[in-house]
Amino acid sequence: MSHLSQIAPKQPLTGLCCVLALATVMAPAAARAEYPMLMSLKPVAAQVGQTSEHTVSSRYNLYGAYRVHVSGQGVTAEVVPVAKPKDGKTPNLTSLKLKFTVAADALPGVRDFRLATPRGASTVGQIVIATDKVVSESGNNDTRDKAQMVTLPATICGAIDKAEDVDVFKFSATKGQPLSFHVRSQRLQDRIHDLQRHVDPILTLRSTAGTTIASSDNYFFADPFLATVAPADGEYTLEIRDVRFQGNGYWQYSIESHSRPVVETVHPLAVAIGQDVSLNPVGHHLGDNKKLSVRLAPGTLEGRAWRRLQLGPATSNPVHVIASRLTTLVENGAANNDAASAQSVTVPSTISGRIESAADIDCFVFDARKGQKLTFEVVARRAGSALDPHLRILDAKGKQLSLNDDFRRFKRLTQDSQVENFTAPSDGKYVIEVRDVHLRGGERFVYAIRTIPAHPFFELTLDSDKTQLTPGTSGVIFVRIERHNGFSADVELDIKNLPTGVTASCGRILANGTDGCIILTAASDARLDMQDIRVSGTEVQTADSKSGAPLTSVARPMQETYMPGGGRNHWPVDMHAVNVGSPAEIRSIKLSTQSVTLKPGGAATIDVEFERAPGFTKNVTLDVLFRHLGSVYGNSLPKGVTMDAGASKTLITGKANKGRIVLKAAKDAPPVSGQQVSVMANISINFVMKATYSSSPLMVHVAKP
Repeated sequence: MSHLSQIAPKQPLTGLCCVLALATVMAPAAARAEYPMLMSLKPVAAQVGQTSEHTVSSRYNLYGAYRVHVSGQGVTAEVVPVAKPKDGKTPNLTSLKLKFTVAADALPGVRDFRLATPRGASTVGQIVIATDKVVSESGNNDTRDKAQMVTLPATICGAIDKAEDVDVFKFSATKGQPLSFHVRSQRLQDRIHDLQRHVDPILTLRSTAGTTIASSDNYFFADPFLATVAPADGEYTLEIRDVRFQGNGYWQYSIESHSRPVVETVHPLAVAIGQDVSLNPVGHHLGDNKKLSVRLAPGTLEGRAWRRLQLGPATSNPVHVIASRLTTLVENGAANNDAASAQSVTVPSTISGRIESAADIDCFVFDARKGQKLTFEVVARRAGSALDPHLRILDAKGKQLSLNDDFRRFKRLTQDSQVENFTAPSDGKYVIEVRDVHLRGGERFVYAIRTIPAHPFFELTLDSDKTQLTPGTSGVIFVRIERHNGFSADVELDIKNLPTGVTASCGRILANGTDGCIILTAASDARLDMQDIRVSGTEVQTADSKSGAPLTSVARPMQETYMPGGGRNHWPVDMHAVNVGSPAEIRSIKLSTQSVTLKPGGAATIDVEFERAPGFTKNVTLDVLFRHLGSVYGNSLPKGVTMDAGASKTLITGKANKGRIVLKAAKDAPPVSGQQVSVMANISINFVMKATYSSSPLMVHVAKP
């Protein structure tokens, strides 16, 4: 996917319920900062063209939730109103009803959603948008004789909610009837904040006599997929359980069950934008549908694109294709297993191929000039292929010059491969070699190789996916840069679509730094609101910059998750929410100065005073770095500037509300003018998550020696 197209288009829509009345209830004297952490949705699927009611479960209080944002287009949701308690007290509500409405033309697949509450924006939940009627597990269906009867097609939803739970469903089929069962469960749990053990489902199809007809364990990562044909007229049972016989009430699943064709992927995988392209579908129960035709509109963004393709008289399930503006080339079918027999290609281009059989190796030869810089990226697993690619760049004699198996993107290790910024050592011919790392192969092992000039560019990520504000207070968004191919400029940050009453002071990422920050401030009269924002960065050009428009990039939000053992992890999500909630523990933060100038080798003290809510005596930790267990996730200080922990007073206990931050500059700290820094007041929610309040911007200058 192009690094300029990471934020999916979205139309967050809202449902309101008694906002003003709830806002009054939700501001107790000693407010709590625990924003809702969504754990599950039941049922986890909703049908295209229908409105349905679901129960969302959470750690921490959902009471007062008044809006739901859903990623993508065609899906809206609202909160089912909750009666206000007669005694005026705030109930501790950890489950809530939501009503999802799915348009008839909504694209099936998985969507993110989150709730706006007076306590803050919730973490992200996920919902499966399915084609068929949703049938929920009911009663005791743990054995074949108690199997729940369903009629196909259906999307079966339930939970593996206890140890040794086996959910059994019964259906009728005729001899030769195609049957497909696609489970989504483990993949829906990656973004749940505090679900440290995930389900590992296994799916088994049996005759009513108990004979196993087919079984699937790990197909789409840990989730099963099963495609078969009914061997005779009659009844069949479908069983789902955890392979370890473990259970958890949050282990929800959906099983899309039907007799339609299923397209897993296509060959060739790359599609030229604006051209009619013929594709071969790869999947199950395809019958005579051996060809697909697709034309991507001229405005299509480069990278992975979900598309429903024409498959006979109907359209297929959504399938990944790789949209490309480069020359698209296809492996020609000739033997190209080594450097000597490599297929000739041009660069830049997008090459589509397939590892046809076990131990197959595909080689492509191209010409390059001495010093020419190129990047080679294999897109396979990210686009639904079974291939786990292994990429090498060789010289004309087959000598290895560069190698990559898995590469990291947005803090996650992909199973795809990339050789970035390869520099040709001399004029001549070079070879791209790709194979499966386990030497597997078959029709599902398709790939696309993007070969592009290694131009400088940058990518941005946000830590995290939500910023919690209260009236009169500030919050901070840290933005981290990943530089590629020699990009070394400053980057100015920008933010769009803020809630009403919220203003932003946008900082920058220095050329010698990795982080910048944006400080948001809610007006004292700001009302409850939540908006999905868009953060971007723009290259700061200097007199030495090359001609042309400055480079830009849109930042990808990252939701934090609680890992076993107390670690902090991240998953890319589609939305970053800025939420204005009710007044909470900290009512204001004041600094003794908003600007400090440090001389190399010198230090400066910033006194910090904050206002506690009445009755709030929990520990507050001051900091200028956003960190956990020794790892730093946000540091917008200039190079050479650090916080002097020994001289600072950062742990504030009891009713105390004053501390200090001492900044010091190394003797060789380079000069800087006006770098924006946040002084934070942190309150622990659990071992990983914390409520973070920010000061107004502190501008740090480093004087010339």
